[in-house]
Amino acid sequence: MSAADREATADGWVLVYTPRWIRRVAYWVAGVVIAIHLTFGLLLDISYTGVGVGWSDKIGLIAVGFIIAGAVLMLTRSRLRVGPDGVGVRNLVGERVWGWDEVQGLEYPEKGWSAHLLLPYDEHIPVMAVQARDGERAVEAMTRFRELQGEYARTH
Repeated sequence: MSAADREATADGWVLVYTPRWIRRVAYWVAGVVIAIHLTFGLLLDISYTGVGVGWSDKIGLIAVGFIIAGAVLMLTRSRLRVGPDGVGVRNLVGERVWGWDEVQGLEYPEKGWSAHLLLPYDEHIPVMAVQARDGERAVEAMTRFRELQGEYARTH
């Protein structure tokens, strides 16, 4: 973890972790999707096929590419935040925060690709931010989470 990850942020979070590998892949995939839709959209009427293709069709195909790219970029939003008040997990859309009285731990399942936040009654929440593909960086995040859990869970 960098020094910035270890210090409390202005809003009280001590650890803010975002994935690296999935961000790189998502940006690359979004770029490829846009390039393909842009190319095919502009070349849609290069030869006459018997179907009338207008600018609205071209713009529509290009717009679909941007919509798909936007959906792919939703993967870059995942984040894990840890602080004195609890744990915040944001996967694709919204963030949910659990207090330390609810959090039982963070584990990495044998056959999973992301960590799970353990909650009471055998419930778990996937934490898409902590992924095996990030290697040592993900291990450091898990270790730091456990240190903070030991520190903050006792006080609640």
